[in-house]
Amino acid sequence: NNTVFGPLTFILTGVPGLPMSNYWIAFPLSSLYLLMLLGNCTLLWTIKTDYSLHTPMYYLLSMLAMADLGLSVSTLPSMLGIFWFESTSLHFDACIVQMYFIHSFSAIESGVLVAMALDRFIAICYPLQYAYILTGSLIIKAGAVIFMRGVCVVLPVAVLIKKLPFCRSMVLSHSFCLHQDMLRLACADVRVNSVYGLTAVILTKALDSMAILLSYMMIVRAIMSTVSHESRAKAFSTCISHLCAVLVFYIPLISLSLIHRFGKHLTALTHTLMADAYLLVPPVLNPLVYSWKTKQIRRRIL
Repeated sequence: NNTVFGPLTFILTGVPGLPMSNYWIAFPLSSLYLLMLLGNCTLLWTIKTDYSLHTPMYYLLSMLAMADLGLSVSTLPSMLGIFWFESTSLHFDACIVQMYFIHSFSAIESGVLVAMALDRFIAICYPLQYAYILTGSLIIKAGAVIFMRGVCVVLPVAVLIKKLPFCRSMVLSHSFCLHQDMLRLACADVRVNSVYGLTAVILTKALDSMAILLSYMMIVRAIMSTVSHESRAKAFSTCISHLCAVLVFYIPLISLSLIHRFGKHLTALTHTLMADAYLLVPPVLNPLVYSWKTKQIRRRIL
């Protein structure tokens, strides 16, 4: 008798232990979003207007900035609504849309990081052929493939969860909608959803991380075969920004996945902080990381 088919709303959660309307949280959160918007928009504007940056590496960096913007804007309305206006309810369909965009942009960002790793591999291992291999048309095609993969792989996740009945408390664990969080509230057999969700992760994040690792194994081997110490240092320095972006993206992602699957005994605050770090930290730090290594970007951002 308690089963509810097609629930109207989910209830979002702020920071456990703190009141919903908490300006000590709202102000820093708003500042992070402003910093993210300013940093990524400035990065995109700099790449567009500075013709010296019209190279494959910076085209890929602009794709990374757009993925970061999409990922952050997907969570912006619900998070600021909670902490500024105590608006905790979110319609079921809106929650599915938010979940879809969060996971899609996350998959797109992961794909862009793979493309950037391959860019560094070709630049270091085949420097003379770099301009001939990575042409503008190839970068556009790669971007289209990365975008379509993120859109298509995540779409069945949203379609499958749309068909589920929900009968438990409609309270989610975060300030936004994530697939694993919504799935635990369903009152039907969710094995198909879980299996496909795991498949989607394998087809995106798992394969991407393996491709990045393989690229850097070959990069390290090529660098170590270089006799000159100065040449080694220069080659390593071209990879630092990308390595930082990879670590900033994958460490919170892997930590959040492990916590969802094996950390049920951990406090709600731990789950919340890891989810927030997964979605907020990369878009804020990536422009700062790349501005540190690029004089033209540093001058405009910093």
